[in-house]
Amino acid sequence: MPILSDLSVFLYGPEKDERGDRCLEVIEDLKNCNKAVGIKQSLKAVANGNAKVVFIAKDADEKITGSLKELCRTNGIQIEYVDTMKQLGKAVGIEVGASAACVLREEV
Repeated sequence: MPILSDLSVFLYGPEKDERGDRCLEVIEDLKNCNKAVGIKQSLKAVANGNAKVVFIAKDADEKITGSLKELCRTNGIQIEYVDTMKQLGKAVGIEVGASAACVLREEV
């Protein structure tokens, strides 16, 4: 399971800090963790109470992500923003961009 606070090191830029060497390890963890990818799957996971944290690409259309953001706020789910859909897609292990993804709770 990824260390969620360390994801920002990979997702938000290549700069190194005290955790810099763990960037690749963290991204591999995100690819392999229990997750939902895409707006529809993420909406369903949040609505069912199965989402732990939601990632939304900053360059995704607000018309697409708006309902997910609102549902997260309503349900108290943490939202993390990623610079691009391409970065988020790569982070979750797909070869195309992703507007949203979420890490699922362990009991799911």
